[in-house]
Amino acid sequence: MNTDRDLNYRLYLQREEGFRRLPISSEYEKYNAVSSGDVEKVKENFVKIKENYYNGKGVLSDDPVKNVRYHFIIATAMISRICIENGMSHDLAYTLSDIYIRRADKCESAEKIIDMIGEMQIDYAGRMRELRKENVISIHIRKCIDYIYENLQEKLTVRSVAEYLKIDPTYLSKLFSKEVGVSFREFIINARVGVAKNMLAYSDFTISEISLSLGFSSQSAFTDTFKRSTGFTPGQYRSANGNSFMVQSSGMS
Repeated sequence: MNTDRDLNYRLYLQREEGFRRLPISSEYEKYNAVSSGDVEKVKENFVKIKENYYNGKGVLSDDPVKNVRYHFIIATAMISRICIENGMSHDLAYTLSDIYIRRADKCESAEKIIDMIGEMQIDYAGRMRELRKENVISIHIRKCIDYIYENLQEKLTVRSVAEYLKIDPTYLSKLFSKEVGVSFREFIINARVGVAKNMLAYSDFTISEISLSLGFSSQSAFTDTFKRSTGFTPGQYRSANGNSFMVQSSGMS
């Protein structure tokens, strides 16, 4: 079925009405908060989203309840896949997705489905946070890992994090290696590369912007680190994986 005529007409109406979709970078930032386990940021984002939920979102159905339900399904599918990319098991992520989509299917009001969007995001984020702490015992290392993921864009050193935790840097370094199984530096590199992989696959940020946002000293340093870790340059990885699950018709739900 040729969609050109309908597409051109819809684009014309959107221009006439001044409709602007949310930028994909904004959408990705919200997904990343979930996959990184930043529960507080997810709650903060949802408060803002709920204030003007329909802003920047396409109309997927003339029925208001179905419209919100479709956005909910898209968001749940995206989040489940991005969480899998970040270490959540397929069975857990997809089963959780099934549960929430079935619940949304039974909702009879748009308002209840919108509230469930926040519940779903917080649930996934909480599980991702716990996943990152798996097999980590001490409160110092738990706080350390949380701090790292919340500050990947900063210049992170054992000393700077130890100062934040108010403990001795040497003690933190030894404790981290013992409980996490890799060195502090290696963990940060792995964390940054993991986030970079998602940004390359699911966002339209340039490689330079990704490099800067993750605290690399230069784009070349980012490229070298990424290639050592994955075997691909950032450009090669994006070519192979870019927009794997991107849904262009929807803003962040």
